Amino acid sequence: MFVMGNFVGMLANLLGWALQALQLVLVVNAVLSWFQPRPDHPILDVIENISHTVCGPVRRLFPTAMGGIDFAPLLVLLIIQFVGLGFLVPTLHEIAYRMR
Repeated sequence: MFVMGNFVGMLANLLGWALQALQLVLVVNAVLSWFQPRPDHPILDVIENISHTVCGPVRRLFPTAMGGIDFAPLLVLLIIQFVGLGFLVPTLHEIAYRMR
């Protein structure tokens, strides 16, 4: 049973790292939106695609209203922080601990 516990613990770690990387991508995209970087850079395309894919459902629920300010990245960051990193990852770690 300890093998399964180690596997669940590894999945919790991978999920935590992926959520932290997603947070970094969202913050980088928000900071880059203040500047005019080269639009043909492939890394910028990847960052833009990831953040638009993640923020798209939130933008449909909460359209831009206040003077053109987009709050979708902030809401997604809060959701990731509280639901993903605050509840889901620790719960998986606890499950893994109890399986060992």
